[in-house]
Amino acid sequence: MTFTILTTKALFSISLFKSIQQLLEQVPDASNLLPAQDPFVNLTFLELLEKSQSVGGETGWQPNHFGIWQNQSLIALIPCYEKYHSYGEYVFDHAWANAYHQHGLEYYPKLLCAIPFTPVTLNKMLLKPQSNLTEEDLVNLLSQHWLEMEPIHSSFHALFIPENQRQIFSQHDFHTRLNVQFVFNNQDYGCFDNFLDDLKSRKRKSIRKERNEAVSTGVNIKRFSGKEITPELMDDFYLCYQATYLKRSGHTGYLTEAFFKGLVTNMRDHIMLVMAFKNHKTVAGALFFFDNTHLYGRYWGALEDISQLHFECCYYQGIEFTIEKGLQYFNPGTQGEHKIARGFRPTLCYSMHKMRHPAFDDAVKDFTEREAPHMLQYYEETQQLLPFKLE
Repeated sequence: MTFTILTTKALFSISLFKSIQQLLEQVPDASNLLPAQDPFVNLTFLELLEKSQSVGGETGWQPNHFGIWQNQSLIALIPCYEKYHSYGEYVFDHAWANAYHQHGLEYYPKLLCAIPFTPVTLNKMLLKPQSNLTEEDLVNLLSQHWLEMEPIHSSFHALFIPENQRQIFSQHDFHTRLNVQFVFNNQDYGCFDNFLDDLKSRKRKSIRKERNEAVSTGVNIKRFSGKEITPELMDDFYLCYQATYLKRSGHTGYLTEAFFKGLVTNMRDHIMLVMAFKNHKTVAGALFFFDNTHLYGRYWGALEDISQLHFECCYYQGIEFTIEKGLQYFNPGTQGEHKIARGFRPTLCYSMHKMRHPAFDDAVKDFTEREAPHMLQYYEETQQLLPFKLE
C-alpha cells in the first residue's frame, strides 16, 4: 500500500511494512539511515520483538509500520501496530471497547502508535538526520494519512508522546488523555547519600531502614551491565519474571524467552540487570534499559517473597546506577504513588485518541475533557507529597 501526500515542502509517499524484516529486505541500510533514538525506538529493539514472537502471530499485536519516502529514499519510519485487544498498552480503553460492542460495533482492530509493553514518554518516530522533515511534520503526515486511508480500524491511538506532538495531534482533532508517572531527577548528586541529604529526616531514615531490611536475611545484591550480562544470568532473570507473572495474573508474561536471550546478543550495552542472591542462588531480578541520559526500569521478578526487596532492586539500585553513570532521569515504570516517598517526582504523560465513528468520537472527547481536571488535580496533589526538604 502506498499513499502519496503533497506538502508545502515536497512530495512524500507513505508505504506500509508488516515487519521490520520486510523493511530491511527492501532497504538493507535502514539501520544506518534511521539511527536509534533510544533503547526502544530503534530497529534492533523493534525487530527483536517481532523475531522473538513477542508481537505478531497470535499475540494481538500486528506490526503496521509506516515508512515515509522522498524521491524513492526512505527518510522516516513510524512504528505502529494493529491491535486486536487492549493489553500491554498501559492506557486503558476497555470501557470504550465495551461500549462499542454494546452497540453492535467492532472496536478491534484499532491502530496504535506505541512501543509494545513500553509505557515511556518518547518520540516514537525514527527520522533520517539532515532530512527536510521535522518531528512535527511526521505527526502531520501520520494524522492526515490515517484520516484519509481506508477505514479498516475503528480508532487511532498514539501513546506516551511528547508534549510538542500532543499539540500537533490536537490540530487534527485528536483528543488528549492525561496520565501521571513518577520519575527520579538526578540533581547532579555525587552519590546516593547526597540524594538522601536532600530528603526530610523522616524519609531519609525510612529509606535507610528499607535498604537494610532488604539484605538483613542474607540477600546479596549485584548489578550487571554490558559484557557482565551472561546468557545464564538472563536465564535466571527470565525464570523470576515468568514466576512473578504466573503468581500475579495466572498467565505467562507477554515477552518470550527468545526476547530476553536476544537482548543479551543484540542490546547488552543498553541493559542493566539487578540480581538478588541468597545462599548463592538467584531469588529475584530487575531488568533496566539505559542510554546516555535516561535509565528505564522495565521488568521485575522474584522466586521468594522477601520484605523490601522489590524496592531495593527496582528503585534504590536504579537511583544508585543513575547517579554513578551521571544520567539525568530514571523512569521506574508506570503507576505507584509509593514512589513519591522514595524520591520520584510526578510528571504528566499524554496519549492521543481519535474514533472513526462520529458519535463515539464525541463521547471520547467528552470523557477525556471531564477526566482531565481530575488528573491535573491528582498531579498537583502528588506534588505536595514530595519528601524533599525545600518542597
